[in-house]
Amino acid sequence: MFNKIGRLDSEEAKKLKEFVEMIFSLIENGKKDKAEKEIFKVANTPNYFIREQLGISLARHEKSELVEALIEKMISNKFYGIRATALFFYFNRYQDRPEKTLDILEQCFESTPWEAESIVNEMWRHYPDLMKERMSEWITSENENKRALSFHGMENIANSDPNFIMEFISNAIDDDTIEVQKKITHILTQVARSNPIIVFPYIREWLVESDEKRVKTIWVSMKKLANIIIQRNRNEQSQEFVLLTQQTIEDWKNDENEKVSYMGEKLFRIIRR
Repeated sequence: MFNKIGRLDSEEAKKLKEFVEMIFSLIENGKKDKAEKEIFKVANTPNYFIREQLGISLARHEKSELVEALIEKMISNKFYGIRATALFFYFNRYQDRPEKTLDILEQCFESTPWEAESIVNEMWRHYPDLMKERMSEWITSENENKRALSFHGMENIANSDPNFIMEFISNAIDDDTIEVQKKITHILTQVARSNPIIVFPYIREWLVESDEKRVKTIWVSMKKLANIIIQRNRNEQSQEFVLLTQQTIEDWKNDENEKVSYMGEKLFRIIRR
């Protein structure tokens, strides 16, 4: 009925709209079983964009309450696409109650990881204060995937609240799971490019009290930043970022702390190439 890959073109968007109207018509006419079968057939697709648009369309329909019982069944269905469609429904259904969306995400983020990341990113964009509060709880979870997800999309506040990000990372810098370390490296790189004057003092402080594992995490991030400033498209980088990164590396190279100076030496060998 729809393409298995790619975004919906105008013709497919029209077909999806007609499909959704058919679903509500079936339900209103007492044919809930048929409506369920039809939704499951379309939702169980490898196409992310169909799942997203179907969930959105069902949630924004003026009679969306008619499918709520069905959506509740879908969120725990054995097929990925059906679960994902339900998650998009909830995200759009509770735009005015984002805390409800987070409650639902806590229950299904591992069973719909792609959609969970997409929604968490949007939540950081639109509800930063709520996300600061709830993600500060998630980062203390025993579940490493939940801790990793708490970082996803945090770069959306890299300009508005870099200090929050750095304090957040400070509390997780020694997390020994690979996925969390990857997230930390990504966020550090992003926020440093936006606010190097805030980020580098934090990193130096982490280095002073670092063990081998922490040094490795910091090295991965700083190596990326050092390589960025020597790339051919250097002129496209923020002049402040370039100058402060160069100056920081120079200062670290001459730092009295051995761990800091060693990191500075390694980074200096990169930027002087």
